Amino acid sequence: MKTGDPSKLDRLVAEARRAAEKREQSYREQALKIYPWICGRCAREFTHANLRELTVHHRDHNHHNNPPDGSNWELLCLYCHDNEHQRQLEATGGGSTDAAGAGRGGATHSPFANLKSLLDSKKRS
Repeated sequence: MKTGDPSKLDRLVAEARRAAEKREQSYREQALKIYPWICGRCAREFTHANLRELTVHHRDHNHHNNPPDGSNWELLCLYCHDNEHQRQLEATGGGSTDAAGAGRGGATHSPFANLKSLLDSKKRS
């Protein structure tokens, strides 16, 4: 890969960020017009004062899928939105369900695996 002009790269990154922000504002504004300002999970209500805490969640997790009827969106508060994405990560195997077991698989030891043979040997004695 050829090293190019750093200012050109900076311009490209800035343009991409502006385009993403514009796209986000577009679907956010549409969603806020279509849906009531209530979190779809916890039912918390929002006003102009705290509207910045209400986010648009893409149901199919594809941020480019923005149908004008809003069928791929739901309004979620910041907390429920974070929770939804964490649940998605865990469902796809990308996260852990507890802090102590982070990065480890399930339990491999079965404490009762040998119980039947132990009880049978007790009966015979």
